[in-house]
Amino acid sequence: MSTSATPPLQPFAIRFGADNATLEPQGPTLQRRMSDLEGLFADRRAWEQAVADGDPVVYTVVSSPVPETARELPQSITTIFPGDTGGEFWMTKGHQHPDPQGEIYLGLEGHGGLLLFDGERAEWLDISPGVIGYIPPGWAHRSVNVGDEPYRFLAVYPGSAGHDYGWVLTHGMGLRARRSADRVELVPFGTPAGTAGPTARSH
Repeated sequence: MSTSATPPLQPFAIRFGADNATLEPQGPTLQRRMSDLEGLFADRRAWEQAVADGDPVVYTVVSSPVPETARELPQSITTIFPGDTGGEFWMTKGHQHPDPQGEIYLGLEGHGGLLLFDGERAEWLDISPGVIGYIPPGWAHRSVNVGDEPYRFLAVYPGSAGHDYGWVLTHGMGLRARRSADRVELVPFGTPAGTAGPTARSH
């Protein structure tokens, strides 16, 4: 199976390749380049320059064939490559679930963070190999690579949850994760690029 399977599914085994981000049998795959992340980085000029300088791949998603339909539990492995744009760490687009559902992320490789926002309050979870981040219903979420190597995690989520990427563009994510010397600096979402701003938290 190389695409999503058609329900009703029969029981089947999925081979999990944690070290090389594979799921076998493999379902749909996704690749996000810098040009796909318009409007997400605080420094638009830096984003435009990154697009012009080769439009690098920021992250990839490999899914199993389990479909995104009600009562199913799809799985995927996301790999976020290391880098920053205007000092802001590379990240996923982030999304809200139109059908509010819980979700889990299991860290596989590298060091990342899980940024969550409920429209009023933002939370940050450090994710490393073996750590499970739990996303409660109603919280928008974004993953961030804060290390110098690829950051990989396994996601398991209800198939009916859906993905609303526009919510993040409208409401923001509460915080931004920026590179500051040898640490992660979390600043309020509206802090202009290139300014120190009030530090929300450092990790």
